[in-house]
Amino acid sequence: MKMHFLEGGRLRMRRSIYIPGAPKEEAIELPVHATLMRHPRGNVLFDSGCNPEAAIDPDARWGGLSKVMTPIFSPEQTVVHQLKTLAIDPEDIDVVICSHLHPDHCGCNTYFRRATILCHEAETQAATANGAENLGYLRGEWDQPQGFQTFNAEYDVFGDGRIVLLPMPGHTPGMTVARVDFEKDGSFILASDAAPLQDNIDTGIAPKNTWNIELAAEALARLKALQERGATIISGHDDTQWQGLRKGVEFYE
Repeated sequence: MKMHFLEGGRLRMRRSIYIPGAPKEEAIELPVHATLMRHPRGNVLFDSGCNPEAAIDPDARWGGLSKVMTPIFSPEQTVVHQLKTLAIDPEDIDVVICSHLHPDHCGCNTYFRRATILCHEAETQAATANGAENLGYLRGEWDQPQGFQTFNAEYDVFGDGRIVLLPMPGHTPGMTVARVDFEKDGSFILASDAAPLQDNIDTGIAPKNTWNIELAAEALARLKALQERGATIISGHDDTQWQGLRKGVEFYE
């Protein structure tokens, strides 16, 4: 199995959302990424990043949310374009895993019409509840014709222990991370917004844009324990970490 990290957009947000005490006017740039796993039984995408249209007309795509998380990327810096560098078409993706259903993590789901879309049951419920749009769930981003295959506990995607989904609610009700194990490069945890920055893991302090602060702190503690046991935690939006990762045609195995 091989794992490729792909660009999925880039955002500008207030640093104080993530770092307590940061000046309110100070901005931070956040990479958005997706992870392609080329498993012997199929191509799996963990998160699909931002939709290319958010780069062209963010207000039309995201409405007021584009003022909170401002797109600063080109359409080419999105998953559907990045897959082309690996000679992979959307039809070649067999499974899409949704860590959660915010638009910077599921924006390209609609391109993967042949794929099984996996998402935690609590997350689909949150996205379809009354007032969900006010919490960042934009139907135009997460909704797709084939619907979701849901789970509500730890879930082994292929039953062989290589890609295992671990629910870690907090950022959202159905927030899910993935443990990916390799013989050569060891164990990775794709943390998404359960740990947007390594700083959140180090301090144990969850960002302000969190559904349940207590559960989010528990998730950060779990991730820190996994890190201390040797797993590599891939944070959802850490630019320093992103710069050091193998990306595109380069891979982990």
